Amino acid sequence: MAKDAPILVTPEGHKTVTKELEHLWKVERPQVTAEVEAAAALGDRSENAEYQYGKKRLREIDRRLRFLSDRLDRMKVITPEMQATNRGKVGFGAWVVLEDDDGDRKCYRIVGPDESDADRGHISTKSPVARALMGKEVGDEVEVRRPRGEAYFTIEAIVYGERPAP
Repeated sequence: MAKDAPILVTPEGHKTVTKELEHLWKVERPQVTAEVEAAAALGDRSENAEYQYGKKRLREIDRRLRFLSDRLDRMKVITPEMQATNRGKVGFGAWVVLEDDDGDRKCYRIVGPDESDADRGHISTKSPVARALMGKEVGDEVEVRRPRGEAYFTIEAIVYGERPAP
C-alpha cells in the first residue's frame, strides 16, 4: 500500500484509534512527563533508572502518537449506509456468515488492517478469507487458500450493520 493511500476503517475502528490517541496525549504522556521531572530532581540522571526508563517511555509514547496521528489523517471511515447499493455483495464492513463442508457456521466481519481481531471475528481485508469473499454473493461457494491448505465455504448471509447470529 502506498504511504499516502487511504486506510479504510469502520466507525468503531476510527473511534478506537481516536480514543487511544487521546488517552496517550491527555493521560499517559502527562503522567510519564511528571514522573521524569520528579526523577530528574533526584540528581544524577546517568545512574537514575527511573529517569532513564521514563525518557525511554516518553520516546515510545511520542512515536505511537505520531503513528496514530498519521493513521487518523489517512483514514477513510466507511459506514454501513455507504454500502447501500452493494448490500448483496461482500464488501468492506460486511458481516458474512459462512458454512464449511462439515456444516459448521462461522461469522466474520471484513475490516481494515488496524481493526483485525480474530477473537471478535474481525478479519482484515488483506487476509486470505476476506480476499476470497470480496464481491461474492449469498449462495456462492468460496475457496480459501490458506497456509495450511484450501478450505471451502458457502456464503449463507451478508449483513451490513449489526452482527448476525451465525
